[in-house]
Amino acid sequence: MQWDDIGRLFLHARQARSIARRYFVTNGFDGALTMLGLMAGFSASDDVAVPVALTACLGAAIALCMSGLSSAYLSETAERKRELKKLEAALLADLSESDHARAISVVPIMVALVNGLSPLIISVIIITPLWLATQGAQLPFSPFLLATIIALFLIFLLGVMLGRLSQEFWLLTGLRTLTIGGITVGIIYLFSG
Repeated sequence: MQWDDIGRLFLHARQARSIARRYFVTNGFDGALTMLGLMAGFSASDDVAVPVALTACLGAAIALCMSGLSSAYLSETAERKRELKKLEAALLADLSESDHARAISVVPIMVALVNGLSPLIISVIIITPLWLATQGAQLPFSPFLLATIIALFLIFLLGVMLGRLSQEFWLLTGLRTLTIGGITVGIIYLFSG
């Protein structure tokens, strides 16, 4: 591959940034809301051991990561191939050696990594208090409460990010996502008795 080819491929990858940004926020929000739901459920039950909760949360985080990686890769690859076939039909030409064809193999990987890693990283940040508790660290609150606070803060930050992307007032979009987190916790407590 020549340097010019790499440059053109990089341009295709840059054009996919908006897709990757959307996937980061969407799956990051899924990861944060999932961990928030688990923390609320563990807190409501009052008898879940922290090591058990940590293992359950890690399992959920890994499942979200794998789901994000595979679903984004498969859907983006299919979408890009479809676009290439439509372009070939419109141009009446074989584009299998073009920059568009090469982008089909690179862009879905980039998007899949963002889609898979965002919920994993956010989940790991949220469950850090549980891990610290299993290591014997003295925490100011229960590890579940501390993890819940972190989850709500990250949900707020994702809302702020959405506000910046959409050029809306950041506080409003942050409070909107925080409200979704609060409603989620409320519903869990309501149904847990």
